[in-house]
Amino acid sequence: MALEQVGVIRRSASSRETSEEHPMLMHFSMIVLSSQLVVAVADHPPAFDIARGCKVDSASAFDPNAGMNATIKRCMDDEQQAKDQLETQWLGFVNSDRVTCTSEAVGNKADAEADPPSYVDLLTCIQDAQLARKLPKN
Repeated sequence: MALEQVGVIRRSASSRETSEEHPMLMHFSMIVLSSQLVVAVADHPPAFDIARGCKVDSASAFDPNAGMNATIKRCMDDEQQAKDQLETQWLGFVNSDRVTCTSEAVGNKADAEADPPSYVDLLTCIQDAQLARKLPKN
């Protein structure tokens, strides 16, 4: 019985040594798995509720000369145009810009007072990031 216990101790010690020898193996595999999730999410622009966003935004950007319906329609047209442009150019944008700008556009979902996300804001953010990258570095 004492020999069996020694064998168990030896096996436990050797498995502990193996995990101590390669501590990064698990971390690396987690990075690889999580990067696949990021790529899958970043293959297309996020889905925003254009109608809801325009109704909320139009309340503050109401054009009395055009009327509320025309203001909402103009907003929806602008948002749809930005969404279409994002869909055609999405994979051409730098991934870090897509992630950062999507995060900024979505904002804090828990905040009920936050503005709804906007494709126009998202596109503007990404275009600004592209322009900033082209500026001369001093």
